[in-house]
Amino acid sequence: MAERRRMGYSMHRKILDEGAVDEMAEKSDSKTSLSEKVKKSMRCSGPRLKNCLLGTVPVVSWLPRYSIRENALGDLISGISVGIMQLPQGMAYALLAAVPPVFGLYSSFYPVLIYFIFGTSKHISIGTYAVMSVMIGGVIERLAPDSNFMIWDNETNSSIIDVTSRDAERVRVAAAVTFISGLFQIVLGLVQFGFVVTYLSEPLVRGYTTGAAIHVIVSQLKYTFGISPVRHSGPFSLIYTVLEVCYLLPQTNVGTLVVSIVAIIGLILAKELNAYLSKKLPIPIPVELLGIVIATVVSWQVDLNGKYGVDVVGLIPSGLQPPALPAVSLFGQVIGDAFALAVVGYGIAISLGRIFALKYGYSVDSNQELIALGLSNSVGGFFQCFAISCSMSRTMVQESTGGKTQVAGALSAIVILFITLWIGALFEDLPKAVLAAIIFVNLHGMMKQFMDIPALWKSNKVDMVVWVVTFILTVLFNPDLGLAASIGFSMLTVIFRTQLPQYSLLGQVPDTDIYRPLEDYNQVRQVPGILIFHSSATLYFANAEMYQDALAKKSGFNITKILSAKKKLEAKRKRHEKKNAKKAKKAAKNNAVDPGKVTRDMIFTGEPEKEEKDIAIIEIDAEHDPSLPRAIILDLSPVNFLDTVGVKTLRRIRNDYEEIGVEVLLAGCQTGVVDNLQTGGFFNEKVTKSCLFYTVHDAVLHCQSSRKLSQDKEITATHF
Repeated sequence: MAERRRMGYSMHRKILDEGAVDEMAEKSDSKTSLSEKVKKSMRCSGPRLKNCLLGTVPVVSWLPRYSIRENALGDLISGISVGIMQLPQGMAYALLAAVPPVFGLYSSFYPVLIYFIFGTSKHISIGTYAVMSVMIGGVIERLAPDSNFMIWDNETNSSIIDVTSRDAERVRVAAAVTFISGLFQIVLGLVQFGFVVTYLSEPLVRGYTTGAAIHVIVSQLKYTFGISPVRHSGPFSLIYTVLEVCYLLPQTNVGTLVVSIVAIIGLILAKELNAYLSKKLPIPIPVELLGIVIATVVSWQVDLNGKYGVDVVGLIPSGLQPPALPAVSLFGQVIGDAFALAVVGYGIAISLGRIFALKYGYSVDSNQELIALGLSNSVGGFFQCFAISCSMSRTMVQESTGGKTQVAGALSAIVILFITLWIGALFEDLPKAVLAAIIFVNLHGMMKQFMDIPALWKSNKVDMVVWVVTFILTVLFNPDLGLAASIGFSMLTVIFRTQLPQYSLLGQVPDTDIYRPLEDYNQVRQVPGILIFHSSATLYFANAEMYQDALAKKSGFNITKILSAKKKLEAKRKRHEKKNAKKAKKAAKNNAVDPGKVTRDMIFTGEPEKEEKDIAIIEIDAEHDPSLPRAIILDLSPVNFLDTVGVKTLRRIRNDYEEIGVEVLLAGCQTGVVDNLQTGGFFNEKVTKSCLFYTVHDAVLHCQSSRKLSQDKEITATHF
């Protein structure tokens, strides 16, 4: 391989310390006060009002410019396709949320229309989502369990569940938690808190959704086997539920199990055929819709419910529900769950929205997305909807079938409206086992996320640990507590990585101003007499002590022992001086010398000073210890802030090393770090910005020039 051509360059400038840079660049000390910032943000003008309106209601800006010729056909096909998918998924995910299936259709209608008006992503499909549904189901099972609605049946002389009262209460709980989660999202959006999603890293989100998928699968086992286990809530509830299901397996309804197996196999085969023919078909085959149509017809003709006891959807009321105020009395009991729903729903939606925005070259406003999702949920709470987010499977269909704008989402809502008003009642004989099968098959994408583990093991082991721990915590502690614990663990990994950074000594790449770790490069050489110390993380209270210890270890000498030895010698010298002073005074008294005229020589020797007429004594410092470096340069380029502990640490390092004759310089300080040093009391009359250098190379050149000057000095004796 031919060597790459290196272009040489030469640059001549003065050695720059921080003070010189401030002077050359004329650093401004003026800062905008908080009151001025508030006044500026509160000012209103015509253009600003217009921008605010267009930003808050994006549909006003893009709908008038909508190109019918370019976008209408693709949006129409996409909207119909997604609307057809919304029907089975909405009903299936309603079972996950522990509410009647028709409320899944409502949740696929109202929130989608709201997002059409306020959303900024052109491609994501808003509506029911498995993870959100199972989280709501956990809240509902905790606040409205079956045991609260047991009534005595005189005909069977046994307790039965009052299904009507139970479902009504569960809808109230779902609406309340959805409304509060929407309010959380709106408030977070208004205070520009969209950056909160940065705390949900990709490994965390993928591990969390995989763990939530396990909860989804376990929650649907009762519909697969036709059994009625007690649904547990709280930590370790999934384990208890699995044990309960295993205990009830002998009571499996054979008819329900056969329906489940046939439905799962049929859906898998149909999806594989769909994938095989995807390039030849203009739109994908609506597998779920065909599945529920065929299952409903078979169930109606064979009477699966009457003959074989297969549980079916039951009554589906036609029309829409009138709006109702959410139950205020439930707000206090669901506020924690609502916040978890708000964060998870937003995190999933914005992550997917950014992927497609990057692919198609437009921007997604993270704060506006929070407001759009918040309005979708809060308004949906008035219409008995449960919390929504975006679905990966529907989004992929919306994009692959030609959807280019939010109009596709609005058209899918119109399809759901049509189904709800006139067609919904036709699906009353649909077996719930088929809806459970649809959920199982749609989760295959999440199950593939287990392949992240070996991939992360090769690329980043810390991210792999975050994925695995998030998955385990979500499975054990349920999605709500699991999310909080996972975020906490993810933050701890960041703290640990900053608390345990990589420390190294830097050397110079020959004939350049580039410095690299000595242990990582063969051709890098240490600058004679200079130690350049580098840390890969910022310096703050959690790692300040380790920073000092690492510097002492890398420097090759124990600063503590040297200082201790020096203090002992100093104390010994003072004791010796004190002892000799007493002797000198005594000798002076005996020789009739004025005590006030005791000389320095008499103190050291205890004898009167001898006359030396020819030579003037010149005091010089002790020679520099050759085993010690002449200077230590601290490379602070990775440091983005300093707290009070960090400033005190740097001040202590400088004082200690300079006490033994080693100069300490700081290099590569960012502007914020310099300000932290100034406000933290690092500078004084003796320590100025002249010890801070623009780059490591500036500091090295300063040390070399200072050494050369000191070597040129000569000390001579002067004769009178």
